[in-house]
Amino acid sequence: MLNLHHHIKGAIYGLAIGDALGAATEFLTPETIRGRYGYLTEMSSSGVWQKGETTDDTAMALAVARGILDDPEDPIPQIGKHFLEWYESGPKDVGLTLSAVFHAYQGDWFAAARQVHLDHAGQSAGNGSLMRCLPVALAYDDLHTMEKVTWDQSKMTHYDDQAAEACVLYNRIAHRVLHGEALNPAILAEIAGTRYESVRQQPPERLPDGYVVHTLSWALHWLLTLDSFSAVIQVAANAGYDADTVAAVAGGLCGLHGGFTVLPEDYVDSLLNKQVLDEVSDGLWHLRMSGQRVTGV
Repeated sequence: MLNLHHHIKGAIYGLAIGDALGAATEFLTPETIRGRYGYLTEMSSSGVWQKGETTDDTAMALAVARGILDDPEDPIPQIGKHFLEWYESGPKDVGLTLSAVFHAYQGDWFAAARQVHLDHAGQSAGNGSLMRCLPVALAYDDLHTMEKVTWDQSKMTHYDDQAAEACVLYNRIAHRVLHGEALNPAILAEIAGTRYESVRQQPPERLPDGYVVHTLSWALHWLLTLDSFSAVIQVAANAGYDADTVAAVAGGLCGLHGGFTVLPEDYVDSLLNKQVLDEVSDGLWHLRMSGQRVTGV
């Protein structure tokens, strides 16, 4: 039987470590990264982020987690409250789609997301909802509930179904791992017959940029072809472009699979927000262990 606390904490920390490592190379090309770092393996500062500082990816994942913990029966309003608190705190970086939705928001997240989608010629399939969705899988054991909350938290800001579909596929993989499956078979089972199936045999043809399909494709490819947590997040960080998000998405699943003790101590120790990561990990574990079958969502 899985030690759920060990694996839930591994997922939250794995996401945060990937995010913090990739923050140093976000928006850079591989050539620029090689010239600046050689091959990045250690936490580093950048012009925006301190060494060990996590970005909006982790901040929004924590907002999702806190919203669920506030009201697991009806989490979407509370998730939205935490989104607003984060945005009003003046974060260093906010994604383009997210920023537009915050500006359009007038009390209805789904209406704001739809309006932004229409205003931007149907372009709302960014990875901003994928980067934050993992806490849903950690919180809810019931598959139907998990899928619905995963879909809804995506639709709050990203109207395009491609974003929600990626979130659901990702969290279905996490659900399988939490029920004892190994990571690679869980990935292969969920990508069979989907647009992501080819990542098993070959690298994606597109860059690891902010389009949700590209982000998830690269994360799954590296998870299937590399054999350690460090290898996965390092290759994502050194690939550049949307490095923090790809590394966070991959790191979350890799940390979930291996558990907290497989994470390198130097990475864990470098993080600047360990207290809140511990609090959220503990909260999600207690919620899941309560045996609660949420029926109000």
